[in-house]
Amino acid sequence: MAGSSSPGAPYLEVAAVIRDRIADGTWAPGDRLPSRSELGAEFGVGENVVRRAQELLITEGVLEGRAGSGTYVRPPVARRTLHRTPRSGQDWAGIAPGGFTGTWEADSTAKVPAPPAIADRLGVQPGDSCVRTVYEFLTKRQPVMLVTSWEPMTITGGTVVVLPEGGPLAGAGVIARMAHLGITVARIVERLRPVQADRDQAHLLGIATGTQATLIERTHYDTSGRAVETADILVPADRWDIEYEIALSAPGT
Repeated sequence: MAGSSSPGAPYLEVAAVIRDRIADGTWAPGDRLPSRSELGAEFGVGENVVRRAQELLITEGVLEGRAGSGTYVRPPVARRTLHRTPRSGQDWAGIAPGGFTGTWEADSTAKVPAPPAIADRLGVQPGDSCVRTVYEFLTKRQPVMLVTSWEPMTITGGTVVVLPEGGPLAGAGVIARMAHLGITVARIVERLRPVQADRDQAHLLGIATGTQATLIERTHYDTSGRAVETADILVPADRWDIEYEIALSAPGT
């Protein structure tokens, strides 16, 4: 490749040149990179080689992709703390997670067949009808976190709270909406595991496919042990620290 003496795969050489240009100030934080065709012509490689180089640098946090806009030098990103600790008098596991100060968009679809993994978490049969709600949490109009919530329609179907973001309790959270139906949420279970963002998730978040993230599988249970809602909370690992606080009772109490 012209202009580079670094050995290795062509996409690694392209990535090395881009890093060097960012380091020497040729491209500053927030700058839009030339198109893949322009870079490919300059470096003497195909657009797929440039794409692989950009995806590597997005994964490393050097670049960021913006859907429909292009690839940019990533400005320094302030890490946020996602609080997963109950707050007195609040539905702590409700819509907006603790520590989040942006906005969100929601899209609900009724009568969605439960996939096998979701059915297992909800204790229903695969294919049973659910309401699926997809949330995009945004900061400066850019998605920074995704949540997909599932509720069995055997519980909420035909009621005024069937849609989490519709009706008189729109946006009130699972606990308040279930209470409206006479159902008491007794406990919430969260299971964390590391994942890699798939193609659709990465596209929404403006990150490379395969970028590391934390998946929080959250499920609400009522007093009988029945699951009334489950959700996948996808948290990009390079943007969020996840914090749990465990309150201990004083000795003798």
